[in-house]
Amino acid sequence: MILAKKYNVLVFPCGSEIGLEIHKSLNVSTHFNLFGGSSVDDHGKFVYKNYIDSIPYIDDDSFTQKFNDIITSFKIDFVFPAHDNVLLKLASARANKKLNCEVITSAFETCSIVRSKYRTYEFFKNIVPVPKIFEDIDLLKKEDFPLFLKPDIGQGSKGTFLARTIEEVNFYLKKDSSLLILEYLPGKEYTIDCFTDKNGELLFCEGRQRNRISNGISVNSFSKKDDRFIQFARKINYTLKFRGVWFFQVKENTSGDFILMEIAPRVAGTMGLVRCKGVNLPLLSLFDALDYKIDIIENSYKITIDRALENKYIHNIRYENVYLDLDDTVIFNNKVNPSIISFIFQCFNNNVKVILITKHKGNLEETLKNYKLENIFDNVILLNNEDEKYLYIKEEDAIFIDDSFIERKKVFEKCCIPVFDSHMIECLIDKF
Repeated sequence: MILAKKYNVLVFPCGSEIGLEIHKSLNVSTHFNLFGGSSVDDHGKFVYKNYIDSIPYIDDDSFTQKFNDIITSFKIDFVFPAHDNVLLKLASARANKKLNCEVITSAFETCSIVRSKYRTYEFFKNIVPVPKIFEDIDLLKKEDFPLFLKPDIGQGSKGTFLARTIEEVNFYLKKDSSLLILEYLPGKEYTIDCFTDKNGELLFCEGRQRNRISNGISVNSFSKKDDRFIQFARKINYTLKFRGVWFFQVKENTSGDFILMEIAPRVAGTMGLVRCKGVNLPLLSLFDALDYKIDIIENSYKITIDRALENKYIHNIRYENVYLDLDDTVIFNNKVNPSIISFIFQCFNNNVKVILITKHKGNLEETLKNYKLENIFDNVILLNNEDEKYLYIKEEDAIFIDDSFIERKKVFEKCCIPVFDSHMIECLIDKF
C-alpha cells in the first residue's frame, strides 16, 4: 500500500496502557509518524521518540484551543484517544466541528452511551443480556446477595466492591453514593476485540479470556472461540454506530450465560494478543479513516499474552566508542545474546564505534564465523590472558561492557569511564 503522504498521528495520553499498546502497533509503520502527548509526567516520555508534554487537562477551559494549537504546530492529521474521558471529550469536539484533525473513534453518540454503565445497560437490556440493577436497597432480599457494586463511569475494576450483606452495601455507598448495585456474576470474564469498517460492517471479532487481572488490567490472556461472541458483537454493532477498533466485555452468570459488562470504542491494552496474530487493529483503524478498503489476515497459531511492568530509561551518558567483551557477554551459554546484538546495531545506527576486546582462548576468527559475528565490529582486539584491557582503551568518550567484575573495576578506576555488565544494557537502549 502506498499512501499519498506520511501522516502524523498523536496518541493522547500516551503513557496509559492503551497508549503504550498503540505505540507498539504503530511505531514501525512506514505510513505514519507517531507522536505521544500527555498532561502529566508519565511513562510516555520514556517510550515515545516524539513526545509533547504539558498538554492541558481536558477539563481546562482552554483545552480545545490549546490542543488545536498543538495539532497545527505539529501538523497532526489524526488523534488516537488513549483514555475513556479523553475519547469522549475529543469525540464531542469533533462532532461540534471544534477540532482541527480527525479522531480515531466511533460516533459521539456511541461514545456517550457506552461511557455510562447505566445508560449502556438500559440501552441494551432488550437486545443482549445485561446485569440486573438493584435501584432500591430497601427491596434487597437475602437471596440477592452477594452483590457487585461498581461506578457508573469508570474503567477496569477500579472502585468496585463485592458486598455480601446489606451492611456492606451501605458502607460502600457511603464511600460513593453513585455506585451501581448489580447482580454478582461469578463466572469467567472475556474481552471481545472488534473492528468495524467505514460501511458499518463488522470485519473482525475475537474473544480472549481474561485469565489474570491486576489493578483492573488483564495481564494474562489467551484467545477463546465461542459462537456467542460473534452473536453479541453483531447485535451491538447493528444497534450502535461504530467505526474502527472497539471492544466489549462479558462475564458468565451462575448458569454460564454471557452477560454484557461494558463496551468501549477504543484500543484495549491487551490487544497485543491479536496484533501478534497479524491483526493490528490501531493500524487498520487509521487505514479505514483514510477510506481504504480493509482486508484482514489472522494467523491460526495459538498464543498467550502475559504482561508485566516494563523498564524504560532516560540517561545522560554520552559515548562514541563501545568496548565489548565476547565470552559470557556477546556469547552466553553457547548462544548469541540478542540484547547485546540489538545494542550493537543501535550503535551502528548512531555512528558509534563498537570494538570487540577479548581474551578468547579458542580460534577467534573461527568462533566469530560460527556465530555469524565476523563483520559486525569496527575493530577486534585479541589479548593474552595476562594483558590488561584498560591499557587498550584510549578514548574518554567510551563505555566498557564485560561480564567480569574484576575487569570492570580496573577499567572504571584506570579509565574513569562508565562500565556495564550485560544485564545493564537495557538502560542504554534508545527510544525507537
